[in-house]
Amino acid sequence: MHIELTEMLRCPEAHEEGFLVMSTGEMLGRMVRSGMLGCPVCGKEYPIVRGVAHFSGKGKGEAGNVQDDRATIPATLQALLDLSGPGGYVLLLGCAARHAVGLAELMGGIHFVGVNAPDDVEELPVLSLLACEAMIPLRQTVARAAVVGRDRLGARWLAEARRVLLPGRRLVIESETVTAPPGLTQLALGHGLFVGERR
Repeated sequence: MHIELTEMLRCPEAHEEGFLVMSTGEMLGRMVRSGMLGCPVCGKEYPIVRGVAHFSGKGKGEAGNVQDDRATIPATLQALLDLSGPGGYVLLLGCAARHAVGLAELMGGIHFVGVNAPDDVEELPVLSLLACEAMIPLRQTVARAAVVGRDRLGARWLAEARRVLLPGRRLVIESETVTAPPGLTQLALGHGLFVGERR
């Protein structure tokens, strides 16, 4: 997990947002390989193990493995996300975390945050991994864009993706069978994708 992501994280417990504090163990450059995150509000602690911050008892990939022959092309995602310039964070929820490498090659200077990524996705200098089955453990309105994978299409996950998205920014859902979640304006639908913009 990239050390600078710490200020964007929140405790998944049901209380007001507050900054988490980090105690680092092993570091590799700016990436925290082991350590502990603590919540000053409720006192809960969350371990960072092999670069993954665990906010719940379940690890990565607990939602099951979703196979789909319609692979989304990173160049298509880059165009749909409509990001110009480096900086900031892009959320990749569930199996969408597999797009991090392809997107990073096209969108330099952006850091990707994979939440509940499949087991075969590993932390990279451009990708921080978080595991949490309760919510997306990011503060509200911090992501420049978001991609929701086919394995996280429930209303709760779509609402969470919208919550962390900055106003006026885009959310791409890897399904065209979803309706626009509240607070999103539908921009496009087709080719297996929904594209919306946060109001």
